[in-house]
Amino acid sequence: MRLGQRFYVIEAVQGIILTSRHFFRNMGKHLAHAFGRKDARGAVTIQYPEERRPYSPRLRSLHRLVRREDGSPRCVACMMCETVCPAHCIYIVATEHPNPEIEKMPERFDIDLGKCVFCGYCVEACPEDAIRMDTGILEFAAFSRRSMIYHKDALLALEPAGKDGRPTSPIPMPANRVS
Repeated sequence: MRLGQRFYVIEAVQGIILTSRHFFRNMGKHLAHAFGRKDARGAVTIQYPEERRPYSPRLRSLHRLVRREDGSPRCVACMMCETVCPAHCIYIVATEHPNPEIEKMPERFDIDLGKCVFCGYCVEACPEDAIRMDTGILEFAAFSRRSMIYHKDALLALEPAGKDGRPTSPIPMPANRVS
């Protein structure tokens, strides 16, 4: 460590100078744009939620369960997603499927989004491609922990995001949440 680095005041002043340089450069570009120079644009704040920035197609958003052609869940209750989940936020109870060609189906499939770390391991582990994280829904806040638990019916009702990454399904609201 150099002698100059031991004195934190010098490092702090260098940081303030760097921050000030960026601030005044952007302020100058904004003023130039305001006074008629259309080619000068500074850093722009996105006015969320009216404006949304484009997200990567690989973004992991709210989970959804995929349906078969007959409308039943594609999940065969193999428990792979529940086993691989590092946060232990997936709960599955298996039952017999009415179709004898399919062994099991989930009677209960819950995801506790209050615990979920959105790692995507559940999607990768699923041998049936029954769970996906492609809804594009990023706003699922709730006022209680109980309403952060999404059940099978809510997960089956969700649709994948559109080509632009915007959600096509309505944002699921917990029943006890007042908007």
